[in-house]
Amino acid sequence: MNPLLNRLQPYPFERLRLLIRDITPNPALRPISLGIGEPKHPAPALLKETLAASLDSLAAYPATAGLPVLRQACADWVQRRYGVTLDPARQVLPVNGSREALFALAQTVIDPTRDLERGGAVVVSPNPFYQIYEGAAFLSGATPVFANSDPARNFAADWGQIDEATWSRTQLLYVCSPGNPAGAVLPLDEWRQLFELSDRHGFVIASDECYSEIYFRDEAPLGALEAARRLGRDDFRRLVVLTSLSKRSNVPGLRSGFVAGDAQVLQAFQLYRTYHGSAVNPAVQLASVAAWNDEAHVVENRALYRRKFDQVTPMLARVMDVRLPDAGFYLWARVPEDVCGGSDTEFTRLLLAQYNVAVLPGSYLAREAHGVNPGAGRIRMALVAGVDECTEAAQRIVDCITQHRSR
Repeated sequence: MNPLLNRLQPYPFERLRLLIRDITPNPALRPISLGIGEPKHPAPALLKETLAASLDSLAAYPATAGLPVLRQACADWVQRRYGVTLDPARQVLPVNGSREALFALAQTVIDPTRDLERGGAVVVSPNPFYQIYEGAAFLSGATPVFANSDPARNFAADWGQIDEATWSRTQLLYVCSPGNPAGAVLPLDEWRQLFELSDRHGFVIASDECYSEIYFRDEAPLGALEAARRLGRDDFRRLVVLTSLSKRSNVPGLRSGFVAGDAQVLQAFQLYRTYHGSAVNPAVQLASVAAWNDEAHVVENRALYRRKFDQVTPMLARVMDVRLPDAGFYLWARVPEDVCGGSDTEFTRLLLAQYNVAVLPGSYLAREAHGVNPGAGRIRMALVAGVDECTEAAQRIVDCITQHRSR
């Protein structure tokens, strides 16, 4: 077996299962899960209709490069959304959702034989983080290094924690904007800093932007391609952006997204994917064209999330340290010190046992780095269910904290 597999850590939801294995949730209350970030809003009818009408396309093998009509639809969406012009033949590549591509990209760009005398290749990511980043680093033969989130800056990653010696060994930087779990969006000045570091040390930047269409203010979140264009980097050198329809269009089971950016990186990535056998289902491609070409269902989806966050955030803010994120569908809340001693794991157990609400301990989404685990003492709540269900869950959390404090 590949010995690098031994470096992989259990996924957060496996750790959660073990944490609560002896818990019997309160049977008097219906279960409500805020633990998994799986969209629950209905999938758009136009996408389902196109998918059903495209089943005859299953008779043909799909090309790794994807259908030209899909690449064009993705490029057109980027133009409408970010004002960025892409060559759909060279700068866009359909993928089976951003998760698959985030992992595979590291296998494409990392050279594990480089810098061995200085400790080997490094992959930098924010902390807390999407665990695929860490697994991709390990299985590419690199070492993951983490930049902790900074609560003073709405939980944006503190890239200044990475020293120059580490940046000099870095071959890939994962950025998540809007972030998971705290929803922070990188501003233009921060992109300028990261691009300068990439120019100095030659690493690729992979910008994970799967939450970009769920936001709560009038101005849409800045994307990496848009930032590059505004900074005069129209060749998008060493920059790739990954996004998907999962959150935007409520179709996580469709497994459809795309990667865009540096044509040279995408050429190598397409070669890897050709051997990896990861071409997108042709019916899925045609349904994806319909989804990327339609914005009405996205506006409706965003309005539903805004309603939930408008109702839930003030309720929870009365008893917890929690704030509206820049974007995304998570709330990142601190457990009060006078409840379970501020422990995210103990509060998770208490909440499930007494109020039948499932959340995810924040410490499971992070690693100890620079002397701390930046997720410790926090919980992640995914507001993916309906408005009424999320509001009911919030009230139960308020009741749980209030009751515990009164003892």
